[in-house]
Amino acid sequence: MAVMKSILIVVESIDVEDSSGAKACVALIRNLKQCGYELKVFHYTRRDITLSGIECIAIPEKKWTIWYLLSKAQLILKRWFKVNLNTFFESKLGFSFAFFNDVKSIKYGLCKENSFNPDWVLTLSKAASFRPHMAVLKLPRLHKKWLAYVHDPYPMHCYPEPFNWFQPGYKQKEAFFREVSKKALYVIFPSQLLNKWMGQYFPEFLDNGIVIPHQASSEMVSEELPHPNWFQYESFTILHAGSLMKQRSPKGLVEGYQLFLNRNPAAKDNSQLLLLGQKSYFKDYLDKKNKEINSLYLSRGYVDFNTVLSLQNSVSVNVILEAKSDISPFLPGKFPHCIMANKPIIHLGPEKSETYHLLGIDYEYHANIDEVDKIATLIESLYLAWLKNNKTLQLNRPDLENYVSVSNLERTFSKIAKN
Repeated sequence: MAVMKSILIVVESIDVEDSSGAKACVALIRNLKQCGYELKVFHYTRRDITLSGIECIAIPEKKWTIWYLLSKAQLILKRWFKVNLNTFFESKLGFSFAFFNDVKSIKYGLCKENSFNPDWVLTLSKAASFRPHMAVLKLPRLHKKWLAYVHDPYPMHCYPEPFNWFQPGYKQKEAFFREVSKKALYVIFPSQLLNKWMGQYFPEFLDNGIVIPHQASSEMVSEELPHPNWFQYESFTILHAGSLMKQRSPKGLVEGYQLFLNRNPAAKDNSQLLLLGQKSYFKDYLDKKNKEINSLYLSRGYVDFNTVLSLQNSVSVNVILEAKSDISPFLPGKFPHCIMANKPIIHLGPEKSETYHLLGIDYEYHANIDEVDKIATLIESLYLAWLKNNKTLQLNRPDLENYVSVSNLERTFSKIAKN
């Protein structure tokens, strides 16, 4: 075990049903506990929630501050009079009134903590929000201990094509992150490619960046839960789990599967493609395809985490779907789940991606998201292997299991401690 160290963790949410970001945060927290570190978790989940064996403190929202009152006034104008002033003020101030009040609340909660003198302070966020980072940025006494986790590109104009997003107040957001890059002791990225990508915008990240991949939590569901009645246990099953963003089109996957069925008519009765998660951008397309393909299953929306995790462990093949781009520096939050499920992964994305880099340039089940014919061929190859191997397929990558493991996390933190 590691030499006992203590970590104060400031995290936006520890509700695993909240978002993929929250799931990744909880997995990291649990694995740090398993490494032997003494942890105290301050979270802004807005409700009491616990993690087994870990002290968790819910930070309350500060009310009746000027930022709180302004945010509520803005919300009333939007609801009652259909007037949205948020974009205007955010373009001037860089952030919303609610963001400023949340940061003030988190900072106040941290300032009240006097009984814990940690070796490190680790900030974790979700989606396009870095509230804990700004709160700690406003507390200079913590900077020499600060480990800032950066899960995605930020600000959003730093995303690669085809994510063409410019947020209101992007210049202020950029200035904020430049300060993070300079004041944090180390900046942690889940992806080596993301570390290098963000280093283009903030050169300090190339010096103080450390890679810690998303974790395979020791408390992930290992046993199989009762399967939903729509899951065909004896069939060749392909699963994509996660909301379908506008830039991550499922059309190549769906049409590749349809082409596979046309080439292998017998598979119509013993195969299934499952798409679990929100599908708002592609609803009309998928509803149409659902009428054409009897073995295509679309969830009605969000599916709870434990059910998805159990299905990932039970299906024949998992899918990681990325945007059509020259580069994908992200490490998907589902990556460690798919690795630990020990099922083959169909990776649909660019070759210059963290997922493809980790799977290896010789990994055979890879295609771009719009290569319908190649996707059909990959599915057919896996289907025939499934039939040949008594309906059993395995990824068999102990190297990647180790990469997302507690032991690798412990080694990385031991290096941080030595430095």
